[in-house]
Amino acid sequence: MAAEPARSPVRDRGATRIADRVVAKIAAQAAREAAGPVPEGGSKPHASVVVHRDVARVAVSLELAYPSDVGRRCGAVRGRVRSRVEALVGMEVHEVTVHVERLHSPLTRQATRRDRVS
Repeated sequence: MAAEPARSPVRDRGATRIADRVVAKIAAQAAREAAGPVPEGGSKPHASVVVHRDVARVAVSLELAYPSDVGRRCGAVRGRVRSRVEALVGMEVHEVTVHVERLHSPLTRQATRRDRVS
């Protein structure tokens, strides 16, 4: 049986770089998991990320149903995004900003349906 060649020290083997867009996709998926179902007529959460030396700053934009506890849901999104990015990518997340772009109420959904039918 042949002996395996000696392995190089870790510092000499290179580095792994994870693209910002990959981190953004992970953050958007985590936001979807935490925010709950997308309101009727709404769009899925999306994220943008800035990474500098294995530290990520994440901005998430989402739409919520009205009425809802906006603060609680945004807090859940922040926590889920931070934990998923840190666990899956191994980056520290110093900041998660959540932008609620729109609140969807049953009244606005009815008005939108009427406008489409007319």
